Amino acid sequence: MNYQQPTHLQAVILDWAGTVVDFGSFAPTQIFVEAFDEFGVQVSLEEARGPMGMGKWDHIRTLCNVSEIAERYREQFGRLPNDDDVTAIYERFMPLQIEKIALHSALIPGALEAVATLRSKGLRIGTCSGYPAVVMAKVVATDEVPNGRPYPAQSLANVINLGISDVAACVKVDDTWPGILEGRSAGMWTVALTCSGNALGLTYEQYQALPPDRLELERKRIGQMFEGSRPHYLIDTIAELPAVIDDINTRLARGEMPQGC
Repeated sequence: MNYQQPTHLQAVILDWAGTVVDFGSFAPTQIFVEAFDEFGVQVSLEEARGPMGMGKWDHIRTLCNVSEIAERYREQFGRLPNDDDVTAIYERFMPLQIEKIALHSALIPGALEAVATLRSKGLRIGTCSGYPAVVMAKVVATDEVPNGRPYPAQSLANVINLGISDVAACVKVDDTWPGILEGRSAGMWTVALTCSGNALGLTYEQYQALPPDRLELERKRIGQMFEGSRPHYLIDTIAELPAVIDDINTRLARGEMPQGC
């Protein structure tokens, strides 16, 4: 039996915060700031956004490795943060996350319509998140697989659960570089969202109010941030996804594969 390349997409795997809900990805970032603050360590919202997309424990570990934040921790406690300290911050982060996630749970404009359009095209919809399972009971969470992002395990778990025949027939959609690397490492098509998520970090109203020249500068800046993860497509929000799906299907039909692009 010979291998046959897929000629059309079978599934779209969506990130959660900054992709489908929570325009600007405020729920996770603001809670990192608050969790560190409870230990007397100041972390700015911009600093908290840096490792976004990783699992939450890994995110805190990465923040603690930032020299400026590590120095603030040393000034507070007389030593640099170790893994036990990271776990202590994580254990404070989790109740705050569960308590406040509903405050940032509004659907991103156009998300519902985009998903309905994808379903009408016969696509299966999967999701995964950097949130742990206790926060996202219906999603493949970062603590339910051996390795979180940027490893491919979460996306591949979706492939198994959805019964997909080929990873090249899948699209991973995310607003962070670890999420794009996840899709790339899984052998999928990837779509990076430049304006609805962590990289721009604005509310929907603030995004709409940006002057066109400023918005274009932000798109270029964010595009440069994504360069290393090599997304196949860059779009503002999920509302533009159906047109991308049509384009990928055209490319698959003429023999293109995500691994070669």
